[in-house]
Amino acid sequence: MTDLETRTAGRAGALRRAAPALLGYAAVRALGLLALALWSAARDKSAYTLLTARWDSLWYTRVADLGYGYEVRLPNGDVHSNLAFFPLLPWLERFGAAISPLSYAAAGFVVSLLASLAAAWGIFAVAEHLYGRRAGVCAVLLWAVLPVGIVQSMAYSESLFTALAAWSLYAVLTGRWVTAGALAALAGLTRPVGLAVAAAVWAAAVVAFVRSRSDAVPDGAHGPKRAPGDGARRVLGMLLAPLGAAGYVLWVGHRTGQGPLGYLDVQAGWRNGFDGGVAFARFVAGRFTGFPSALAGVGLVVGVALLVWLYVVCVRQRQPLALLVYAGIVTVLALCASSYFGSKPRLLMPAFPLLLPLAVALARLRTSRSALIVGGVAVASAVYGAFWLNGSGPP
Repeated sequence: MTDLETRTAGRAGALRRAAPALLGYAAVRALGLLALALWSAARDKSAYTLLTARWDSLWYTRVADLGYGYEVRLPNGDVHSNLAFFPLLPWLERFGAAISPLSYAAAGFVVSLLASLAAAWGIFAVAEHLYGRRAGVCAVLLWAVLPVGIVQSMAYSESLFTALAAWSLYAVLTGRWVTAGALAALAGLTRPVGLAVAAAVWAAAVVAFVRSRSDAVPDGAHGPKRAPGDGARRVLGMLLAPLGAAGYVLWVGHRTGQGPLGYLDVQAGWRNGFDGGVAFARFVAGRFTGFPSALAGVGLVVGVALLVWLYVVCVRQRQPLALLVYAGIVTVLALCASSYFGSKPRLLMPAFPLLLPLAVALARLRTSRSALIVGGVAVASAVYGAFWLNGSGPP
């Protein structure tokens, strides 16, 4: 077989292995969309509008349509600028609208649907590589049934970012450093937390460099053979990884005239910033001032404790450093940012390595039992997603 035939056969085999995960993921998302359509119809609302023309979706389509420079000045003096939104999703929306009859909003919806499938495949690839095919399927299904999983089908950037992050991490795990760096750069053009992917690439590359140096044996002997040019590819991957996020942040600083930290001023206009979790702690404490709000406070405390426990389990299971760095940074930024508190669950959604311990445990159960668990949670997630978007919705 030629190299091209070998690569084609390899990709076809990878798709066949991932097929159960992708089909299961599509079924869960279809259930969520059906529940949303029925709930919205009962309330005389448009499910399509909720998915494509509310909240952040509107800001992305404005960037695609008008470019950067649009802002809203609020009565309290806050300035909401569209410079806060990273450009990759609007670029894809503009491209989709240019090559098809789709509107910018419709193109964003299609991008998110395709990106969510790519993200599911990437999560499967990472989990299968580490724990086997069954755990890979379970990891994808757990990501699909997250309570805020409906966001994966919205014209938001979470699915696109998760896809790029998952495949970048998979490239790190399989030693494809240039691919990992290029995907990390694209992730950095998608969301501010793209720096977490770059940090993961750097951490893994540094560890690989240290190990390669330790492989050398005294007296002229050598350790295990390495592929020619591996060190150069690793360095190139490291150089590529931060370019997306750093490039956009520097461009914003130049455009606003505020210098390298100008993007922080843009975020401050949205009252977004990093305060170490002080604002979130005050928000949680405020829930305990009465009943039944105290129940919400208990739920928040339990949720944060669960996240910490899952991360500890990830460390104990000796997940690769790249996954630990990535999941740790995503989680810390989500919990310790002084942003809208209602957005924290969706900000945590890309931290899929936290689901791997649960996926491993689920994979050990009998198929009938694991299917019953996933099915029940999928129904609950679909109902909650429909209720959520028809209520307060994601900020």
